[in-house]
Amino acid sequence: MSQVSGLAGATVAITGGTGSFGSTMVRHLLKEDVAAVHVVSRDEAKQDDLRKSVADSRLRLFLGDIRDYDSVAESFLGADFVFHAAALKQVPSCEFFPEQAVKTNVEGSRNVIRAAHEAGVRSLVCLSTDKAVYPVNAMGMTKALMEKTAQAWSRNHPESRTVVSTTRYGNVMYSRGSVIPLFVSQLADGRPLTLTEGSMTRFLMSLDESVDLVLHAFFNAQPGDLFVRKAPACTVEVLALAVAKVLGYDKPDIRVIGTRHGEKQHETLLSQEERAKSIDQGDYFRVPLDARSLEYELYVEEGDRDAASVSDYTSSNTTQLDLDAACDLVRRLPQVQALVAGSV
Repeated sequence: MSQVSGLAGATVAITGGTGSFGSTMVRHLLKEDVAAVHVVSRDEAKQDDLRKSVADSRLRLFLGDIRDYDSVAESFLGADFVFHAAALKQVPSCEFFPEQAVKTNVEGSRNVIRAAHEAGVRSLVCLSTDKAVYPVNAMGMTKALMEKTAQAWSRNHPESRTVVSTTRYGNVMYSRGSVIPLFVSQLADGRPLTLTEGSMTRFLMSLDESVDLVLHAFFNAQPGDLFVRKAPACTVEVLALAVAKVLGYDKPDIRVIGTRHGEKQHETLLSQEERAKSIDQGDYFRVPLDARSLEYELYVEEGDRDAASVSDYTSSNTTQLDLDAACDLVRRLPQVQALVAGSV
């Protein structure tokens, strides 16, 4: 988290700042010498909880919705940096209400980008997901369109002071609505661990790692860039067994319930085409913007020979964790450490 120091004296605005990622970022920022943190969200109860838990006068809470441009614009006044974390993220609910996903994830994101530009924000980072690559569900489709909206803004507004970039990440462990808290609850209640399909693979990232990814984008992005953090993966069954083992349940009862609406067997963080033009930055991949105009006749194309030599970056071909390695990863989660210590 050393890059947080680069925000000393800055005002940072966070959309969806009462969610898992947003509230984690708020706490990290307030540990540093930032001038202020503006949080815009539509949940007044979560705002009240956040205000009481951090108890810091530098936190300013704005009740609003990214679907409403004026409420976003007000919260961005004076901001130097913006994290855009607000979204509808639950795959099944977006499948049943896709028009709502469009209004928040696409139209709302357009409001965020426009408001950041109008406020003269230095850098805006939009959070995306592996489900935006080869999307098969409404959540992934709307997140893919959010990415395209961010890239199109950068392509069409080269004069803008605001650097708009995107980060794409996989499963964030112990985030709200993720599977580990469900497993913990089921174990505590003596219920079976429910798996949609045990052989499914998923990328695994901690909340701290997801924050690091966004900070990397803040300080390294060019307009329209896409950033991905390299991450290991494991099967859902291995993850369930790891959670159970770490919490002292050696032989948990497991029940397979079948895939939910819109679920994939494996997730993809970079397509073959993106990976072919990506720049390896150690822990990260950077995919630069294709900044060509519509006048394609000005460009000479001989085909991308590199694309054929690389494959998609997926949860099935990244580093695979066995049970012991997955246990080590789960043990490092602060929430799990608190459970093991009996403090929650």
